[in-house]
Amino acid sequence: MEIFRGRRLWIETKKVRLPTGTEHEKVIVHPSNAVAIFPVDGDRCKLLKQYRYAIDQYSIGAPAGTTEQGEEPRATAGRELIEETGFAAKTIEPKGFIYTTPGFTDEKIFLFEARNLSPSQEYAKDEDEVIEVIDVALKDLPAMIRDGKIVDGKTICLIQRCLGC
Repeated sequence: MEIFRGRRLWIETKKVRLPTGTEHEKVIVHPSNAVAIFPVDGDRCKLLKQYRYAIDQYSIGAPAGTTEQGEEPRATAGRELIEETGFAAKTIEPKGFIYTTPGFTDEKIFLFEARNLSPSQEYAKDEDEVIEVIDVALKDLPAMIRDGKIVDGKTICLIQRCLGC
């Protein structure tokens, strides 16, 4: 039974049969599909220092966003990269996907690596986002994760997929 429907997600309670044969009532969150982009510029990358209202603090993470109705994830990646960083990429390579928290949601984030960056004339940051683009040396990323400077799960997965660290 649907208990909430918003612009980007809906929530339902559902009776599910587990592999053991038992049935249980579960709450499932169904957001739109999303993308995360790792923009590489030589030996550096562009990440975001972004205010996240759900945790009431700034977080360092990869550019990301949700797909629009009928939009392919690669197109979303190109659009979100421009919207959040002001840069376009000549090359956007898929790096698979992740499920963020499959214990209660079917949210899927498609991962992309973007290269051959150039400033875009289409840059138009969303007014409800507080974002600063930061330039980070690729060699510094493992330490930033280890030291807790990067705690955003999708960004950690994306760095691992793209750099193997």
